[in-house]
Amino acid sequence: MAFKSKEMAQAYWRENLRLMLILSVIWFVVSYGCGILLVEQLNSIRLGGFKLGFWFAQQGSIYTFVVLTFVYAKQMGKLDRKYGVDDES
Repeated sequence: MAFKSKEMAQAYWRENLRLMLILSVIWFVVSYGCGILLVEQLNSIRLGGFKLGFWFAQQGSIYTFVVLTFVYAKQMGKLDRKYGVDDES
């Protein structure tokens, strides 16, 4: 991975940190917010026979984490191509 300039490397890192922050906030909201803080409100809703708060605590946060992992990989691929540091450059 070689950047053309130090400014490009800093911009790449800044965008990477921004993406990680956004995805971490989403995961925090889903796992902690929906699975713990809002569990009583969400339990009034049923999903497939299960209370929604219970579902978020047991499976929803894991599914969300897996989806966010794929989103991160896809977005990082775009970022690599944007800065010319992908495998094909």
